[in-house]
Amino acid sequence: MIVWGGTGQTAILNTGGRYNPATDSWTATTTTNAPTRRFYHTAVWANTTSQMIVWGGDSDDPFCCIAEDTGGRYDPGTNSWTATSTTNAPQGRFVHTAVWTFLEMIVYGGDDANGNFLITGGRYNPSTDSWTATSTINTPDGRADDTAVWTGSEMIVWGGGNGSIQFNTGGRYCAQGGPTPTPTSTPTPTAMATATATATPTSTPSATPTATPTHTPTATPTPTATPTATATPTPTPTPTPCTGRCNPTPRPRPTPAPRPTP
Repeated sequence: MIVWGGTGQTAILNTGGRYNPATDSWTATTTTNAPTRRFYHTAVWANTTSQMIVWGGDSDDPFCCIAEDTGGRYDPGTNSWTATSTTNAPQGRFVHTAVWTFLEMIVYGGDDANGNFLITGGRYNPSTDSWTATSTINTPDGRADDTAVWTGSEMIVWGGGNGSIQFNTGGRYCAQGGPTPTPTSTPTPTAMATATATATPTSTPSATPTATPTHTPTATPTPTATPTATATPTPTPTPTPCTGRCNPTPRPRPTPAPRPTP
């Protein structure tokens, strides 16, 4: 966990610390090249660059009011700060909101320190250190102290106030309207998947006819052995009752008794 900035008992801070829950220990963040001291700023974690991005806030010592349009990226791996670009950055503000879209930081709304509650914002890309303004078409009423969340495709802003009204309204901002050509990559995987499916049925008929004729001739000669055993019992009994004149079977003659000697 990384904390940074805010107000102390006597002054506004530009210090911070990293807390490691595994060891229950703190490590101070460097102040070299850190943003100027401030409070009411926002901070998000940029997973694409593994950095904490701090932006905006109020830096006036009497607690009112200098609205900052500056910020910094803190790298805990190197304990170092890099300033965010101010080219095309949104107007300075504090008590605004910020979300991380897994590619960009989006800031919206806030107070400009002159009593104006803003409907403007910006998208910051840490990989290119560049800003792109958010659309002001159909934006919610200007507000500060509102909340914002990222749904995976939209930023939803709700609530907040303008000093005299507390809002129960909000708006959804779609970040896909930027210069990134998202639809271009969509047809590429679709075409590749179609070609893969065409090649699949081609291999199926090739294997089918090959296996069929192989087993058919092998089974045919097997029943040939059956008629061989049938032919053996055919020439069986010759002594069938004869018709007509048949040669009588010779009868055995009795052995003559011996004659007495004279």
